[in-house]
Amino acid sequence: MNSKRLLLDGATGTELNRRGIDTGLPLWSANALTTDAGLDVLRQVHLDYLFAGADIITTNTFRTHRRVLAGKGFSARELTLRAVAIAREAVAEFGKPALIAGSLSTLEDCYRPDLVPPAKECLDEHTERIEHLVDGGVDLLLIETMNSIGEAVIAAKIAIATGLPTWVTFVCDKKGRVLSSETLTHAAELLMPLGVKALGVNCMPAHTIAQPLTELRTVCGEDFPLMAYGNIGYVDDEQGWTNTDSTDPEGYLQQAQTWSAQIIGACCGSNPEHIRKLSQGWKN
Repeated sequence: MNSKRLLLDGATGTELNRRGIDTGLPLWSANALTTDAGLDVLRQVHLDYLFAGADIITTNTFRTHRRVLAGKGFSARELTLRAVAIAREAVAEFGKPALIAGSLSTLEDCYRPDLVPPAKECLDEHTERIEHLVDGGVDLLLIETMNSIGEAVIAAKIAIATGLPTWVTFVCDKKGRVLSSETLTHAAELLMPLGVKALGVNCMPAHTIAQPLTELRTVCGEDFPLMAYGNIGYVDDEQGWTNTDSTDPEGYLQQAQTWSAQIIGACCGSNPEHIRKLSQGWKN
C-alpha cells in the first residue's frame, strides 16, 4: 500500500439490495447484519470489491447506531462488531493486505442538515459509535456523507483522539457547498488543524464532484490527500436508494480521471465493476 493513489470500495447498501437483501428503512443496510443469509452476502460483497482491486473496504456500519436501532430489538454495539468482523473475515479470505475503514455517518438523514441533533447528543452518540468501531478493530475511521460542518467537527475530534487515522467527507449541493450551505473551505480550515488525514466529498452525482474537489485542493494544498466517491441513482423514500445504472464503469472512470484526489471509490448505486475499471484505468 505504498502507492500514492488508494482505491476505496464501492457501494455496500445498494449492492446488498441488488443481491436480494432487504434494505428497507430505517435499518437500511444494517438489515444484512441481522440474518445469516445477509451476513453471507455482505462477506461476498466485500470480497468482490477486494478482488476488483480495492485497497480499502468500508464496514457496513452506516446505520448501526442506537438512534436508528431504538425499539428494533438490536444492539448497536453487537451489530457494529458483527459488521467489522465480517469485513475482517473477507480480508483474511482475500489473503492480501487491505485496510478496513470504519464507516460513521450522520446521526439523522444525510440529506437533511436541518435534522442535525444538538451538540451534546452528537458528542454522546458519536463517542459511542466510535468506541464500537475501535473495539471491533478497524484500521481507520471514515466520517462520511456529512451534511454540516458542526457534526463533522464533533465526530472528527472524537475519532482523532483514538489515535486512528481519520478521514472526513461531505455531501454537497449543485453549487459545491455542504448541504448546510457552508463552504468546504471553512470545513477544511476547521478540520485540518485537528489532524484529519484526508478530506473529500461523496454521495453526489459523479459529474458534480470536480468543482468541490478543486475548492478543497486550493485550501488544502497539493500534497494533502483528498478523496471522492460519487453515486449512481437517486434517493428513494422507502428503500433509501434506487439504482439506475445511469453511469457505467467506463463513464465513471472518465469522470474520476478529472478529480483532484488521491483516494477514489464509488458510492450508492455502484458495483464491483466500477471499482475494477478504476483499478485498471485510474490506479494502475
